Amino acid sequence: MLTKKENLKKLFSLPVIIAALGYFVDIYDLLLFGIVRIPSLQDLGLNPDTVGVSILNWQMIGLLIGGVLWGVLGDKKGRLSVLFGSIILYSFANIACGFLPHIDFMDKGNAYILLRLIAGVGLAGELGAGITLVSESLPKELRAIGTSIVAGFGLFGAVVANFTVELAGDWTIAYWIGGAMGLCLLLLRVGVIESGIYNEIVNDKSIKKGSFLMFFNNWDRFIRYLKCIGIGLPTWFCIGILAILGNQFGEVLNLSEEIKPGSAIMWAYIGISVGDLASGFISHYLKSRKKAIFWMMLFTLVGVLLMLFYPYKSASTYYFYCTWLGLGTGYWAMFVTVGAEQFGTNIRSTAATTIPNMVRGTVVLMTLLFNGSKVSLGVILAGSLVGFLAFSLGFYSTLTIPESHDKDLDFTEE
Repeated sequence: MLTKKENLKKLFSLPVIIAALGYFVDIYDLLLFGIVRIPSLQDLGLNPDTVGVSILNWQMIGLLIGGVLWGVLGDKKGRLSVLFGSIILYSFANIACGFLPHIDFMDKGNAYILLRLIAGVGLAGELGAGITLVSESLPKELRAIGTSIVAGFGLFGAVVANFTVELAGDWTIAYWIGGAMGLCLLLLRVGVIESGIYNEIVNDKSIKKGSFLMFFNNWDRFIRYLKCIGIGLPTWFCIGILAILGNQFGEVLNLSEEIKPGSAIMWAYIGISVGDLASGFISHYLKSRKKAIFWMMLFTLVGVLLMLFYPYKSASTYYFYCTWLGLGTGYWAMFVTVGAEQFGTNIRSTAATTIPNMVRGTVVLMTLLFNGSKVSLGVILAGSLVGFLAFSLGFYSTLTIPESHDKDLDFTEE
C-alpha cells in the first residue's frame, strides 16, 4: 500500500505532467479554428457558415485518419513516437494557417481546408498516446485520478485559446502562438521514458501489435469498441453543434445579443476542465467508471433540454448552459481511459487513440444531419434530433459495457 506522499509523487510524475501539457496544446490547436472561424473566414472573403462547416468537417476527417495512423504507430513503435511525431505535424500546420492571408498560389478556402486536414491528422495522436502512457505508468488505483489531472489541466487550452484571440486582436497571431507552444513542448518531452508495460512486449515477435483489424475480427471486441465510441457521442454533440454553431441557436432563440462561438467554446471548456478533474474522484469514490459516466451524462442531458426549451433571452444564460454542458461532459478523460482499459497492451494505443477521434469524426455526420434537417424542422428541432441520437447511444453504451475500474492492464489480445 502506497503512502500519501508516494501517491502524490506518482500523480505528478513526468509522464503525467508532460501528457497534461501536451493535451493543453492539443486542445488549444484543436478548437482554435472554431474560435476564429467567423473572423478568419470574413477576413479571407469566405462564408463563415458554409465554408466554415466544410473546414470543420475536413479537420474532423483528419482526426479520423490520424487516429488510426497514430494509434497503430503507438502500438508498433511505442507511445513516445506518437507524442513526438503528432505534435511536429500539427504545430507546423498551425503556423502555416497564420500565413493564409498571404497565400496567392491557390484558392484560400482550399488552402484552409488542406491545412486543417493536416492539423487534424497531427492532433489525433496526442490524447490517446498520453492517456495510454499515463494509464500504463500509474498504479490501477490512481489511473482515474491521473488521467483526470491530464484532461482537467489540458482542457484549459480552450480557455487560453479564446483569451489569446481576444488579446492578440489578430487570428493569425493566435495560430502562430499555438504552433510555437507545440514546438516548445518537444523540448520538454526529451526526458519522458516509455511505458514499462509496453516495453515488456515490444520485442516479443509472437504478439501481434498495432493491428486496427483486430477490432473487427472478433465480435465481442468489435462490440466493446463500438460501445466505447458510443459513450463519447454526447460530448461532441455539445461542442460540435451547441457550442461551435451556437450563433445559429442564439438567433432562433431571439437572444438579446449575438452568441459568439468562441465564447461558447470557452465557457463549455471551463466546465469540461472542472468536470474532468471531478470525474476521476467521482469514479474513485463510486469504484465504478460506468456509474460516474452515467450520472454525468444524465446531468448533461438536463442542461441540453433547458438550453433548448426553457425560455430565456440573454446571451449570458446561453453561456451558462454551455458551462453546465461542459461540466457534465467532463467525463471525456474517463471515457478515453475506459477505451484504454477495455483492450490489451498490444492494441491499447490503437484503441485509446482511435476511439476519441472516431467520436470527433462523428461531428461530420452530426453537422450533415443537422444541416439537412434544419430546413424542414428548424434549428432547435434539428439540434434536438441529433442530440436524441447521441444521448440514446451514449446511455446504452455506458450501461452495457463491461466495468473496468481497478482492472489490471498487464494483458494482451489474441
